[in-house]
Amino acid sequence: MSLSFFGRSLLTLLDYSPEEIRYLLDLSKKVKAESKSGKVFRRFEGKTLALLFEKRSTRTRCAFETAFGEEGGHPVFLSNADIQLGAKESLEDTARVLGRMFSAIQFRGFKQETAEILARYSQVPVYNGLTDLYHPTQALADLMTLEENFGDAKGKTLCFTGDGRNNVARSLMIICAKMGTNFTVITPGELNPDDELRKKCAALAQASGAVIKVTPDIAEVKGADALYTDVWASMGEENKKKERVRLLSPYQVNQRLMNMTENNGTIFLHCLPAVKGEEVTEDVIEGPQSRAWDEAENRKHTIKAIMLATLTKIN
Repeated sequence: MSLSFFGRSLLTLLDYSPEEIRYLLDLSKKVKAESKSGKVFRRFEGKTLALLFEKRSTRTRCAFETAFGEEGGHPVFLSNADIQLGAKESLEDTARVLGRMFSAIQFRGFKQETAEILARYSQVPVYNGLTDLYHPTQALADLMTLEENFGDAKGKTLCFTGDGRNNVARSLMIICAKMGTNFTVITPGELNPDDELRKKCAALAQASGAVIKVTPDIAEVKGADALYTDVWASMGEENKKKERVRLLSPYQVNQRLMNMTENNGTIFLHCLPAVKGEEVTEDVIEGPQSRAWDEAENRKHTIKAIMLATLTKIN
């Protein structure tokens, strides 16, 4: 099968086939091996990357800047305080200007529609570094981490405990459904993922053989190969923190919950930043089952792979 990536955006993994995701994961492993070997390349030399941030970031910003800069490219960080991102100038006009000056754009912010408009009007690849709906680069790093631990994520079971509506849970549901990884969202009913996404993922899972579940029953962690959680109140939802603590305290990942998997090989994943003592206890995230730091590093390698595939003709 001939795969075509050059010039494409990554706004959501719904837009990428299982074969294309497989290619990106394999390329991610290749660039990680290159990095560990000390090899230096200049594959982005002469290229520029606009980094648009409405929301703060550690891993996403550092991953994009280092992955692009180490390959000879020039990344430019632009926050709301730096440019007219839909303020005194329309978003469409900003996109047109950036598209004429940059080789690609990364956007991390609130509305998915903003990323879509940037892609439509800039005519250069746009990478979704996080929106309220999706976090595709995180999901790629998560699956890469699963594969590093288990060899093949197909048929393995990943359980997400916490806010089932958030961008990480949604993106994990998509990538697992496409790649044949069983995925269980364990969340109170008030925080279930939306029906539209669940229907799309059910159809994808039927094709891949994945089992997708949404349940409030914490006992469903039994047999899980990986437990995953995220902060209880996402950026922009700080005013809901008290209610989230009430709803989600029973879903905290602690050693008791890790033991409930009845699987000695279960690993722990977290997209970070973590609020230790809330969604996860310190002994779990700092313990021998945690792969959160490998997962964080893999953000860089998967992001480099995405940019290599869409900005160069290596494929």
